[in-house]
Amino acid sequence: MPAVTVDNPLTLPKVAASGDAAARPVLAVTTAPSGFEGEGFPVRRAFAGINYRHLDPFIMMDQMGEVEYAAGEPKGTPWHPHRGFETVTYLIDGTFIHQDSNGGGGTIENGDTQWMTAGSGLLHIEAPPESLVQSGGLFHGLQLWVNLPKADKMMDPRYQDIRGGEVQLLASPDGGALLRVIAGELDGHQGPGITHTPITMIHATVRPGAEVTLPWREDFNGLAYVLAGRGTVGAERRPVAMGQTAVFGAGGSLTVRADERQDGHTPDLEVVLLGGRPIREPMAHYGPFVMNSQAELKQAFEDFQAGRLGTVPAVHGM
Repeated sequence: MPAVTVDNPLTLPKVAASGDAAARPVLAVTTAPSGFEGEGFPVRRAFAGINYRHLDPFIMMDQMGEVEYAAGEPKGTPWHPHRGFETVTYLIDGTFIHQDSNGGGGTIENGDTQWMTAGSGLLHIEAPPESLVQSGGLFHGLQLWVNLPKADKMMDPRYQDIRGGEVQLLASPDGGALLRVIAGELDGHQGPGITHTPITMIHATVRPGAEVTLPWREDFNGLAYVLAGRGTVGAERRPVAMGQTAVFGAGGSLTVRADERQDGHTPDLEVVLLGGRPIREPMAHYGPFVMNSQAELKQAFEDFQAGRLGTVPAVHGM
């Protein structure tokens, strides 16, 4: 980790908040509980215990791994449905194959992202390739769920395949932080992910002892999840470590700093920064469906059972 990097961040465009931008305070720091997903791969539930009013428009995020599989151990998910939101799978290490009943799909690895807009509904599957199952290997990534507003919940499904080399690379003024803009915009620099709900998604690597203060849209919320390492967040330097999420309050900038000493597992602080414009609509969420009412959830289940969300292809190439 990470898969996408540069030898000299000082060659990249620089980003820094203006001196008069109001610093976002840290409202809370939570620790993600561990669990299992799909056919049994380990996850950390990054948003567990956080009030939805601080998450909106994000619904959930799982850190998948980091795990070193032995031969025969790599796992994925079986075919399953979704309706009413978008799933974002960011793979840092390893390989995953995606296919859905709408004809979307592809292979992602080492810094790639797959962005699936479920919209009106589809079935999909994610699994490691047979070669990885046979050999074992490192697997590490994130899956983020982004809500869709009522007006877009029944839109046609869409799939985006975002290569790691397409992300917008930026740096802090001193080169101490490398920023990968996967989706949305940061200080006028646009990431490749096309979003229906306005959001920003950034993977930052912060060198030991370095600090970065970024401009942040005041109409967005602000979240920071630590993938690896130790550091502090906010001007008040609230301590954070791997598996913890920081919730920021209102303001025009947010600050992340890496501790001078990191553990032996990772040389740097690795953090995912998220911001989005709250939808502020009623949300009814159960399992793979995210709608606005219980009646719409019931209809989603009925449509799934009736085969109206698609059917599993006879040959899915897994």
